[in-house]
Amino acid sequence: MTTVQKAYKPLPMEHYIENYAMMPAVDDHFRYCPGCGLGLAQGAIVRAFDYLKLDPSKIVTVSGSGCYAVMGQYIKAHQFHGPHGAGAAAATGIKLANPELTVICLQGDGDAVSIGAGHFVHGARRNIDITVIVFNNFVFGETGGQGGPTTPYGTKTETTPYGAIENSFDICQLAAGAGATYVARSTVYHAWHLTKCVANAIAHKGFSVVEVMQNCHELWGRRNGMPQASQMLNWYRDSSITMAQAKEMSPEQVRGKFVIGEFVRSDRPEIGEEYAKLIARVQKKG
Repeated sequence: MTTVQKAYKPLPMEHYIENYAMMPAVDDHFRYCPGCGLGLAQGAIVRAFDYLKLDPSKIVTVSGSGCYAVMGQYIKAHQFHGPHGAGAAAATGIKLANPELTVICLQGDGDAVSIGAGHFVHGARRNIDITVIVFNNFVFGETGGQGGPTTPYGTKTETTPYGAIENSFDICQLAAGAGATYVARSTVYHAWHLTKCVANAIAHKGFSVVEVMQNCHELWGRRNGMPQASQMLNWYRDSSITMAQAKEMSPEQVRGKFVIGEFVRSDRPEIGEEYAKLIARVQKKG
């Protein structure tokens, strides 16, 4: 299993742009809001591609609906833009059809664990060899900032102006419970840590999930006292703890913190390989 080493030295951004980026036309602009964490996340993803020396012609990104959905257009690779929430299902079909491809499913928190929750958990159950990167900004960003399944309790959104009263999903716990064999969490503030998590997820054989805590200061931060990107980034910095630190703290001390790191790294049969074995067995029998 490939593991990113600390000795890797990031290169100038021009290198990643040349090899892995599809920049907008001169008279166009990025769809991301100024300061949006999606740009930082995309930078980490293309650095992971470079570390693994992936061939762009063998990469497929899959997306559905959300602010993140245009990211595939900015990456030099094949792209499938499908229905809202169906990313893991589409990615499963692509990987089964051509196992040689590196399939990256890009999803927002609402896309993955709200409308797409069924596809997400069954992809994990099957252990299909794809990487799902979930950008968690606490709201449905593309449609105005409504509350969603990851909105923190007590925080304000377009649809919870007096504070959310529902409990939120822990994406990593959900993925682990459904059977994902690699699960990690990072933030867009921790750029190198995020790069390592993404690279390790891609290199892992099986259903891999990386939750990316990604600032949406326009639609969530503004309503919760952090209207500037820098304020949310500093919040991620100050509120993040490692798994080792969390183990030394009480549940009360951990509450409200972002525990970052690798939660699951295990091996079990991958459905694509099992499917190939089944075909060979049936053909031989026939």
